Amino acid sequence: MTTDPIRWLWAALAVALWFASIGAVAFVRARARRKAAEKAAALAGSGDALLIAFASQTGLAEELAWMSARSLSDAGTPARVVSLGDLSAAKLMAAGRVLIVAATTGEGDPPDSLSRFVRQTMAAPVDLTGVTYGLLALGDRTYAEYCGFGRALDGWLKRSGAEPIFDRVEVDNGDTGAIRHWQHQLGLMIGATVQADWTPPAYDRWTLVERRHLNPGSPGSEAHLLAFEPVDHAPVWKAGDIAEIGLPAREGEPSPGSREYSVATLPASGRAEFIIRRMTHPDGTPGLASGWLTHDLAVGDAIDMRIRTNRSFHGPDAAIPLILIGNGTGLAGLRAHLLERGDTHGGAWLLFGERTRAHDALLDAELTAALASGRLTRLDRAFSRDAGDSRYVQALIAEHAREVQDWVDRGATIMVCGSLEGMSRGVHAALETVLGEERLLELTEAGRYRRDVY
Repeated sequence: MTTDPIRWLWAALAVALWFASIGAVAFVRARARRKAAEKAAALAGSGDALLIAFASQTGLAEELAWMSARSLSDAGTPARVVSLGDLSAAKLMAAGRVLIVAATTGEGDPPDSLSRFVRQTMAAPVDLTGVTYGLLALGDRTYAEYCGFGRALDGWLKRSGAEPIFDRVEVDNGDTGAIRHWQHQLGLMIGATVQADWTPPAYDRWTLVERRHLNPGSPGSEAHLLAFEPVDHAPVWKAGDIAEIGLPAREGEPSPGSREYSVATLPASGRAEFIIRRMTHPDGTPGLASGWLTHDLAVGDAIDMRIRTNRSFHGPDAAIPLILIGNGTGLAGLRAHLLERGDTHGGAWLLFGERTRAHDALLDAELTAALASGRLTRLDRAFSRDAGDSRYVQALIAEHAREVQDWVDRGATIMVCGSLEGMSRGVHAALETVLGEERLLELTEAGRYRRDVY
C-alpha cells in the first residue's frame, strides 16, 4: 500500500469524480421521471380546460398536441391533452370545443391505438350537435391516401353535426409552413397572440463514433450500423423511441429537414445506434439522408439529433412474453426491445426476414449469443433470395401457427418493425389468418399488437 500523499490525493479525486458522475446521472433520470409524472398529471387536467386530442403513430402528433397546449396556456387559455382513442362520443359532447391532431399511417390508415375508436365510435355518425372543432391532419404526399385518416375523421365529425372552427389544416411530412398556419388559426380562435416561434425542441449534438457495413456482398442495398455518442448531454429514452436526425443544409438552399430512425440501443450503453440502409434513386444517385449518413459523414463528425418519445411502440413489462417480427433495418427497433428486457423475462421470440443467409444475417453473432444466453428464447429467420428457402418473414408465422397461438394465449405482445410495403401488410394478413381478424383487433385495442413501420 502506497504512503505517497500525492497518489492518495489523486485517488480521492478520482473517487469524488466517480460519485459526482453517478449523482449527475441519477439527477438526470430523476428529473426525467418527474417531468413524466407532471405530464401524466396534466393528461387528467381540469375539465374546464380546452380539450386537445391526439391520434399518434410515431409520437409526432402527440408532441404537436402538447406544443399547442403550451402555446394556448401561455396565451391565457388553459388546455388539457388526451389521446383521441380514450374519448367517446359522450366525452366529445361534454367538451363542447376540441382541437385534434391526427396522424395517418400507411395508405390512409388510422394509428394503431385508434382501432377501437374507429371501430366503435366512428362506425356511424353520432349526435355531436353543438360541438366545434379544429383539426390538424398529418400526412406524407408520397402516399396515395395523403392525410387519409385526418380527412376521414373530418368527414365523420361533420356528418355527426360538429362544426369546424376553421378549415382542416394538412401537414405534409412536418411542413413548418402548415404548422405555422395551424398556430395562426389557434390565435384567431382564442383572440390572442400565440407565440411566434413555435418549433420542435432544439436538436442535441451527437458525434459519429462507429460505422460498420453489415451486409457486404448482399444482392440488396448496403446496410450499415451507425453509433453516435452524445456531446455534453445525458439523454434518456426507452426502447421504441425514435431519433430525428437533422440533415445538413447546402449553401444557398433551404433546410432539407430531417429523417427519422428507430433507435437500436438504450441510454445505459452510452450511445445511440441505428441500422440504416443506403437508398438509391432510379438514376443511381444516393438518397439525401442515407447517402450522407452511410458514406459522406466521417467518424468524428458531429450531427444534430433529438430522440422523441414514441409511446405507441413502447414494450410491455418484461414478465410478459414478447413476439418480435420484422425485416431489414427494422431489426434496429426490435433489438432495443430485446436489450430492454434483460436476461430474465417472460420469453422473447424473434421472427426476422432478409435476402440471403450468407450476406444478410444482420447482427448474426449477437443474436446467436442472445439465444445461447437465454435473452432470446427463440429465433426464426427467412431468406427470400436463398435457393431452397425463398420465404418472407410472414411465411414463418404460417409455418409456426400453433406456436404463435400458444404464445398469444400465454399473454404475449406482438411487435412489428420494418417496411410498410410488403412486410407489414403480409405479416398483418398472416396474423389474421392464424389468430382470426377479431382476435387481432382485440390485441390491437389492448395494446398487445404494436407496429413501427415505414
